[in-house]
Amino acid sequence: MPVTKLLALGLLLLLYFSIVFCNALDNRCWTLGDFNSPVLEQDGDIVIGGLFPMHYTAPETDHNYSERPQHQECSGFDFRAFRWAQTMVFAIEEINIDSSLLPGVTLGYRILDSCDHVHTSLRSTLFLVNGTSSQTQANADGSAKCLSSAPISYFATCTCLTDKKEYPSFLRTVPSDVFQVQGLVQLVSHFGWRWVSTVGTDDDYSHYGIQAFTEQLEILGGCIAFHHSIPKAPSQAQIHAILNSLESSTAQVIIAFANEGELLELLVEAAHRNLTRMQWVASEAWVTAKLLTIPELHPVLDGTVGFAFRGTTIPGLAEFLLRVRPSPKPESVFTNMFWEELFGCRLGYKDGGDSELSSLCTGSEDLMETENSYTDVSRVRISYNVYKAVYAIAHALHQLLQCGSKKQSSDHICKTESKFSPWQVIFMCVCVCVWEISNISGATECIKCPQYYWPNNERVSCVAGIEEFLSYHEIMGIILISLSLFGVAVATVITVIFFLFRSTPIVKANNSEMSFLLLLSFKLCFLCSLVFVGRPSPWTCRARQAAFGISFVLCISCILVKTIVVLLAFRSTMPGSISLKLFGPPQQRVFIFCCTTAPPYPYKNTSYQGGKIVLECKDVWPLGFYLVLGYIGLLSCMCFALAFLGRKLPDTFNEAKLITFSMLIFFAVWISFIPAYNSSPGKYTVAVEIFAILASTFGLLFCIFVPKCYVILLRPDLNTKKGMTGKMSK
Repeated sequence: MPVTKLLALGLLLLLYFSIVFCNALDNRCWTLGDFNSPVLEQDGDIVIGGLFPMHYTAPETDHNYSERPQHQECSGFDFRAFRWAQTMVFAIEEINIDSSLLPGVTLGYRILDSCDHVHTSLRSTLFLVNGTSSQTQANADGSAKCLSSAPISYFATCTCLTDKKEYPSFLRTVPSDVFQVQGLVQLVSHFGWRWVSTVGTDDDYSHYGIQAFTEQLEILGGCIAFHHSIPKAPSQAQIHAILNSLESSTAQVIIAFANEGELLELLVEAAHRNLTRMQWVASEAWVTAKLLTIPELHPVLDGTVGFAFRGTTIPGLAEFLLRVRPSPKPESVFTNMFWEELFGCRLGYKDGGDSELSSLCTGSEDLMETENSYTDVSRVRISYNVYKAVYAIAHALHQLLQCGSKKQSSDHICKTESKFSPWQVIFMCVCVCVWEISNISGATECIKCPQYYWPNNERVSCVAGIEEFLSYHEIMGIILISLSLFGVAVATVITVIFFLFRSTPIVKANNSEMSFLLLLSFKLCFLCSLVFVGRPSPWTCRARQAAFGISFVLCISCILVKTIVVLLAFRSTMPGSISLKLFGPPQQRVFIFCCTTAPPYPYKNTSYQGGKIVLECKDVWPLGFYLVLGYIGLLSCMCFALAFLGRKLPDTFNEAKLITFSMLIFFAVWISFIPAYNSSPGKYTVAVEIFAILASTFGLLFCIFVPKCYVILLRPDLNTKKGMTGKMSK
């Protein structure tokens, strides 16, 4: 029961391996009669067996149980399944030349055709496990050969196989249909398809898949109009009956859980009837099958949707597949079938070639000039599952045979004399499938990557994200740091000039104490930009916005006080004015201290781009930064308004004009900063903020102090009391 049920799942594609190291075969059973099915095989110390549906149509069985059944050929050669078989051969040959995996052990293979049918699959499986009676007798007379088996499926997705009580030794390199069904239900629900039909085959793959789909769809309020099962060898009457139901049904959406070979005849007849109004939803078994991409089926299957296994590439596989050539040797029997089917000719070898084909094959036809599912390996899916299954077995044997690594040269060769039981092989395969396949070769069950990790390009493992921040070592960081230090140098030079000429009228007239404090705030503004460069840390994050807020508020406060002083100075010239006395140096210092505020932790932002972690400082309260900007803007507006009012005051060197112009530059920089800041990705957000800090600080510094330095250094004649009041004789 379990074996038959297992082999009834869709394609029943199982891998078995035969181990040469073992005991006698006294209790083994074998099949009677000759096994005439074609075999692709290669001897080795360890032989891996494989079942592939080389043909998708099996002959009808008509056993009368009075005589031995005659061998009948399967029909409908499947190029894609032949590629799967060749992928198994490719993986084994790749392992044989790999000195780090199973050193000193040669793997062989024995590949048979399942014909996508339960009876053929079961017969082939028994042959793989036990061999024929003649083989058994020969082995018993010679060196005893023990054959153990552990099935690893590369295509059986049935949910029933997750039951370890019924299938304790079953493994697979494909995900269960649990995930596919969830996706299909979400898909039809997304498009609002609540009234659908289902089509399947008479096997557990279809039964369990459609059952799970129906249950989940009904939970979401959907209904199944009808369900039809396609027999393994359907008659024309059965095909017509199914299509008649499809035509008469009001359901426009059909969910099909089947294989391409089983659907082909139904779809061809649907094309003959011109049934193009149906929306087909495909299971993974046939959604990528090229067998159904023939032009005749385009009107019927146009717009078909479904889920497929994630595609990937296998290095070297394409070149290996193109090296296949026909041969009269027995091991080339499947290759010969493939060659005749592909090129529509017959080979002249004995017992090979289709007599119905008129032209002879030369054997030198070019596979490069063909385009089919065999040569298309741009994004392989099932082939990769086969590849993983072979490597799972190889790694399990590597552990069981206690093979050494390259670093252990003395123990590098496998201990082929080691003895182990079948359950040990199964146990080791389980371990390998969990660790080697799920974490390295390709996940059979989707897992969420840990925080700050992303799936690699093949979506089979998690890799650490690349951290990104504005570094001191990159060109942009170097340029910004250089500008910052240049600004500090310029402010320092101006400070020295003002200190040396502190007794001159122009320095005194501009409140020398306030000028020095303003120059200090400029240096702080330039220096605060340095904290924004480099890897964010707790202390730099706390210092960034605090330094930015304090330095700029201090700067604008100083300018505001200077503006007020200028206005009050002129008002104080009026009789009885006490304004300047009430706003003397002590009051000015208190006003600056009251206006100055102190406004945040390192944060790894993963939302910008997959695979990159942008290191930035995150505000505990995001509005805080904009409130600081708003506060600075408010002070700037007050400063601008007062300076604008005093722009026409009667003074040869009117500082209010310079402050007005400097505020215009300040506004232009910071108004353009906000949209640029919000739209810049990653580290460029920090660069934009640094640029705004430097640009606005340079603007204020040059507008307010460069004209004064010009007078002090180049026009000393204006740096007099008469020159300041405009009373010099011209």
